[in-house]
Amino acid sequence: MDLRVAAYAVVERRGRLLLTHWRRGHLHGWTLPGGGLESGEDPRDAVVREVFEETGLEARVGKLIGVDSRVMVREEVPEGSDPELHTIRIVYRATVKDGPLRHEVGGSSDEARWVPLREVRSLRTLSLVQTGLRMAGIDQRGRGAGHGRQSRSAKPE
Repeated sequence: MDLRVAAYAVVERRGRLLLTHWRRGHLHGWTLPGGGLESGEDPRDAVVREVFEETGLEARVGKLIGVDSRVMVREEVPEGSDPELHTIRIVYRATVKDGPLRHEVGGSSDEARWVPLREVRSLRTLSLVQTGLRMAGIDQRGRGAGHGRQSRSAKPE
């Protein structure tokens, strides 16, 4: 079984959530900005790097809000490879400097977007979005716990 360790950011501002559109072959969906750690890379540095690569925005990493561990079966794997993948997803709150969104070119995502929290449920999202929102204490009516501030941590699933 392969192992993938990745770090992600929950970035919520003025009732909108920063999301990126992930695509691999015919599989796709909206997710939190972030991605896999490079060898020897600190997860906080990975979040900053990935947010910039996927959105063009400079991130400031806040509090660690949770770690999610799950085993999934990949649909598209090279012949002879194990389809099971153990993913460990490290999730932080983060803020970003104002600036125009830039879509990633040649990476795993193809669009970045600020999505009103009330509209998140209407999108095709990966499970990480709901996991991250729950960890951050953000409901989807546009208000976070403590009126937009991180106020509690959630236990990993």
